[in-house]
Amino acid sequence: MEYKHLEEYGAIGDGNTVALVGSDGSIDWCPLPHVESPSVFAALLDADRGGHFAIQPAQSFESVQQYRNRTNILETAFKTASGSATVTDFMPISGVTGSDDLPPAVYRKLDCNNGPFEFEITFKPRFDYARDVPAIESTANGIIATGTDERAFLSSDISLDPVTDGHGVFTTVTLEADETHWLILGYGKEISLKPSRHQATLEETVDYWQAWAPDCDEIDSPIGGQWHDLAVRSLLVLKLLIHRETGAVCAAPTTSLPEDLGGVRNWDYRFNWIRDAAFTVRALSELGHLEEATSYFQLCLDHCQNHDPAALPPVYGLHGGGDFEEFVLDHLEGYRGSSPVRIGNAAREQHQLDVYGELILAIYESIRYGGSITADDWEVMCDLIDYVCEGWDEADASIWEARDDPQQYVYSKVMCWVALDRGIKLAEAAGDHVSAPLERWRTCCEDVREATLEQGFSDSANSFVQSFSDDEALDAANLLIPVVGFLPPDDPRVQGTIDATINRLVTDDGLVQRYEGDDGLPGEASPFIVCSFWLVTALTLAGRTDEAINHLESVLEYTSPLGLLAEAVDPDTGEQLGNFPQAYSHIGLINSVLYLADADGSDSKLAPLGRDESIEQNGLNKGIVRQSNDNKQRGTQ
Repeated sequence: MEYKHLEEYGAIGDGNTVALVGSDGSIDWCPLPHVESPSVFAALLDADRGGHFAIQPAQSFESVQQYRNRTNILETAFKTASGSATVTDFMPISGVTGSDDLPPAVYRKLDCNNGPFEFEITFKPRFDYARDVPAIESTANGIIATGTDERAFLSSDISLDPVTDGHGVFTTVTLEADETHWLILGYGKEISLKPSRHQATLEETVDYWQAWAPDCDEIDSPIGGQWHDLAVRSLLVLKLLIHRETGAVCAAPTTSLPEDLGGVRNWDYRFNWIRDAAFTVRALSELGHLEEATSYFQLCLDHCQNHDPAALPPVYGLHGGGDFEEFVLDHLEGYRGSSPVRIGNAAREQHQLDVYGELILAIYESIRYGGSITADDWEVMCDLIDYVCEGWDEADASIWEARDDPQQYVYSKVMCWVALDRGIKLAEAAGDHVSAPLERWRTCCEDVREATLEQGFSDSANSFVQSFSDDEALDAANLLIPVVGFLPPDDPRVQGTIDATINRLVTDDGLVQRYEGDDGLPGEASPFIVCSFWLVTALTLAGRTDEAINHLESVLEYTSPLGLLAEAVDPDTGEQLGNFPQAYSHIGLINSVLYLADADGSDSKLAPLGRDESIEQNGLNKGIVRQSNDNKQRGTQ
């Protein structure tokens, strides 16, 4: 079995986990029952040992994948010399009519359009990241795979017999025109074979996704126009990565897909990063999904309540915990030989000052769209902002989670200013409904601003730089300075930062590198896709719309045929790298398209995230904080 490029995969899921289905009909990655669980199929990380579930033509074939309109239901159309057929892959959504009692499951429907058409079916589950090879036995309805602590059932109206080694299934089936078969994988529980019920489940799942995704025919859609379809696909990817049980956003559903082929920059992204909060809230809120946006930032606040503000982990588990120590799976060779394969993420132990601003900004944005917070939430916010007053001048690991010595990163200082600025705005708008040490916050806010302007901007580079200690190295995160309102978009220092980024961080193909300089790791980081979208947004806010469109179209050339984006792009080959699909990349796409739509004259709330008057203009100043009986007064105004 050979490794496929990431562009050859589609993603399906049920809000708890995600599976990757190749254009050759093979499921090569699927953790169950949750996305952060150990894998059942992991050929993505070890083509020979990882395990997979393939439905493929027995002859040479051509294939095309597409999603059903406005859904996460994937169709792979195959064509051979003798006929054509389609495999439809999806996962039922828990709570949708007819699926309430179902276990986590993958449904695979085979439809023969023109026959005869011969399929080869291979079923090789490998539990616990391929550390547990299950025994395979026949049942009345199909196959049961039994591991040390796990079981998976494959039900089908196709005869499925274990191969001689007892650890897999390989069979062939020949379909005639208009013939249909089902293969249903249930995790932990067998799903009885009922084709009419399965068809109803498929239709219910279609209805679920289409009811959630915006209709391209809606006149008031804020993402109309030429980028509409890609933005809707990005929104559907984001929904796929929102954990239905908790509301947490999974950064990506995979682990250890390399940023640098053959290198060691391989990380587990199946966790929730606070850094994504503000831009996730904006994308969801602007497109009408306030419930998900509110649930997400509330989850972040709940997470903060469990930690001392000075020791706030920047990343946490999708179920709220932080017990995911990073370690290496030595028995897996890694995607295309890229080792080590890691599970867990040591970033949970890092000190990242930017997360305070990103969290407070997310709350601010949610309120701007009509949300509110409790008095207890306000106390948590005050604790976080008070800590920023004490610790803003500390060194940290930054948004890029550098694994060398902490530094005085400029972007981290900007986000400390954001935490203070938005806290002040919220307190002022709420008036007598809250209490906060506003004079202290205002003084510190000005101190942070002055230090950042004095030490973070380099006259020689005519740009904001990466850290106070280096007046030359650039950082693409500084493109967010006008987005968060630290400076207006037409400020000469912002314009200089945009121009320096274009001159020094943009590749010949229009992709944006994250930063310059050594980051403490061997190898080179590939251009980070979200940075290209930040450039689009910065240019749009600066009134340089034509340039913004050119850069947007350049980066969109790297989307997969299904409209999916990974974390990075190989600058030499143009292929996608890193964990896939990546929430941050798709959030960046949505927001950059929204900004361009707003610049084109649409009736939208969009503006730099720092617009001062937005809270009052939305009439929320009396309803920002919902009082509770246990409200405690803090500080003095």
